[in-house]
Amino acid sequence: MQHKAHQIDPEKQPWLENLGIAMPLCLSYLPIGIACGILLHAAGMNFLLTLLVSIVVFSGGAQFILASLLVLDAPVSSIFMTLFFLELRYALLGSSLSKYFKHSSQRFVLLFSASMNDENYAINYLKFATDKNWTTRDALMIEHYSLISWASGNLIGSLIGSAVSIDLTIVDFALTALFIYMIVMQIQNNITFIICLLSIISSFFFLLLTKNTIGIILSTLLTSLIGFAIENRVRKYSKSPNKTWILGKIHRPRMTKTTVEEMEGENAPEEEQQLNSEIHDGDK
Repeated sequence: MQHKAHQIDPEKQPWLENLGIAMPLCLSYLPIGIACGILLHAAGMNFLLTLLVSIVVFSGGAQFILASLLVLDAPVSSIFMTLFFLELRYALLGSSLSKYFKHSSQRFVLLFSASMNDENYAINYLKFATDKNWTTRDALMIEHYSLISWASGNLIGSLIGSAVSIDLTIVDFALTALFIYMIVMQIQNNITFIICLLSIISSFFFLLLTKNTIGIILSTLLTSLIGFAIENRVRKYSKSPNKTWILGKIHRPRMTKTTVEEMEGENAPEEEQQLNSEIHDGDK
């Protein structure tokens, strides 16, 4: 007598289905998390402290900055202020999800907020917007899967760092490369490029003035306010703000992938022509 092998149906096991959704994110977190763990260990953290930071902070950019500031022996106040303003964006990200948590308890919202980052936010926002069956518990599960993957990568990296000698100069290189990539990807229009250049100049000025890394924070706040004021004024007084030079887009290489909205926009004229042709044939 043959016995059928027991198979798990993902549709009847939400934890398994959600694991499949989070798996690409979890796999991408492991190598970056290992690199971050190695750098944190090189900056002076043991593997237990690295694991704790990865769970409490749970932000690649913030942890890379933390490693760099520790190497530079930056004061605690500068470290705190830098990480605070860097992570302040989560207040805006979280507010866009607030409508889906109207019936959730404050304790649940606090737990969800503590484990949110950019990548799992993107997954949950997309699922909430496209899947009517997506629940807040599913969203929390995605966050926990990604958190486990990131913390595991950090822990592995810290253990590797304890066995391998790492040159601390790589910390500055990794951080510089990370933020150059972030800057390049964010420059989409002329105002962003101008504010980027202005922030570089003002950073040197405030660093010389304060002789402290707090100068970078002052530069960031000042240039951000200038950029906001310029954009707000242009949008207020211009009839077509996106066609102005200051808000005009910078010509970049065309992406190989297009979004659904772009595909629909490209196909719209053809669909309209086909519809008009059908109406014309029907009249005949």
